[in-house]
Amino acid sequence: MFTGLIEATGEVVEVESIPAGVRIRIKTPLSGELKLGESIAVNGVCLTVVSCDTREFHAQVSPETVRVTALGKFRQGTTVNLERPLRSDTRLGGHFVQGHVDDVGYVGEIRQDSDFYWVTVRYPAVLGPYIVRKGSVAVDGISLTVAGLGGEHFDVQIVPYTWNHTNFHTLAVSDQVNIECDIIGKYVVKAVAAVRDGGD
Repeated sequence: MFTGLIEATGEVVEVESIPAGVRIRIKTPLSGELKLGESIAVNGVCLTVVSCDTREFHAQVSPETVRVTALGKFRQGTTVNLERPLRSDTRLGGHFVQGHVDDVGYVGEIRQDSDFYWVTVRYPAVLGPYIVRKGSVAVDGISLTVAGLGGEHFDVQIVPYTWNHTNFHTLAVSDQVNIECDIIGKYVVKAVAAVRDGGD
């Protein structure tokens, strides 16, 4: 479980195809604090550290994860958002993020507003019931608030700190992003559907 508050960014140094999917090597100052077998969210996708030293770590990405997330688009030099799992002895900022991406969207528009930025994210229609105005959503692992909502797109406003300390400043129109909807919203939608359909 994560919070969507990015701890650090990293740089993809190598992407290697292996029989079990893809192995990625990421350079980051955070690497020295990681341990083998530990979970880490990479652009909002929960992965396992399979090798690490003080400069970089390796993680394996399964074929299914490559298929259903934007991690398959990683190239050498890609900037990624990184977050270690939530600790039970710390304050909870952001919102509960599982690291289980629901689908891939893409950047529809980026526009500057003083020191802030508005980003429009287009998403598959299947996610529509789970995205609400003023609700939470994770984009590339970043906990954000839906500030505007339209047909199959939503707007988020990015504060300067988040813009400069995540991968957002590297994104361009049409770039793919990972989307994870709020888990509480998913349960609410399922419960309402169960009542409507006469379930328990």
